Amino acid sequence: MGNAAGARRPEDDEARGVAGGAGGLSGDAEGGARTVKLTKVYGSGAMAVRALDRVSVVFPAGRFTAIMGPSGAGKSTLMHCVAGLEDATSGEVYVGDQELGVLSDRRLTRLRRERIGFVFQAFNLLPTLTARDNIMLPTTLAGTRPDQEWFDTVVRVLRLGERLSHRPAELSGGQQQRVALARALVTRPQIVFADEPTGNLDSRTGADVLALLRRAVDDLGQTVAMVTHDPVAAGYADAVVFLADGRIVDVMEAPTADRVLDRMRGLGAQS
Repeated sequence: MGNAAGARRPEDDEARGVAGGAGGLSGDAEGGARTVKLTKVYGSGAMAVRALDRVSVVFPAGRFTAIMGPSGAGKSTLMHCVAGLEDATSGEVYVGDQELGVLSDRRLTRLRRERIGFVFQAFNLLPTLTARDNIMLPTTLAGTRPDQEWFDTVVRVLRLGERLSHRPAELSGGQQQRVALARALVTRPQIVFADEPTGNLDSRTGADVLALLRRAVDDLGQTVAMVTHDPVAAGYADAVVFLADGRIVDVMEAPTADRVLDRMRGLGAQS
């Protein structure tokens, strides 16, 4: 199957040194996150598995990027490496202008806490804390005070004003996910990573969460990178990065669910 409209060929990108990146995704590359020839290998010798193979990609500031591909393509590994949760075997990873590979464990932990937000399938809310305290947990752990104006803005945009005194057990699944998203946004991070954020939700609640991620980008200027297997979810993004066998094989701008589904079918036929 040929490249979708707006897509790039990996060999074209490699010649620029930023595969599927600066030339394939519009926006401020320096303000978001990026990788340069990122390689991740698990194991060694005959048992080595190359999960990522010289991947160069940009997640531009103020944009919503989806990451898709067949099972085992390297989607979650890419996200974990860019988020500083796993070390790269070789290559470079930047959040803003900071290269992660040169940081000590202490500085990397601080960067993750202050400049990166996470939203996962499991909400990971503390059951004994109110919604307000769960949202403020990153600043509490850091020993800092949240920006009250920003906190109020996030709460308003995510429609949580009447739920701040409730504990997780008193909230619906969608409300819990909104609290988790607010917690990811409260430090005004450089980038928010969402790993299958609608995987445990019904279709209606999932659509609400995706709309909220979209609003976080459009109304709050947030940068979002989301791993998903769902073409409908990918349709909320500004662009989709497609992985197969640890390499970027396509980048699609202005995706729709139908176009993404067609491209995924093509990847399935290739695998």
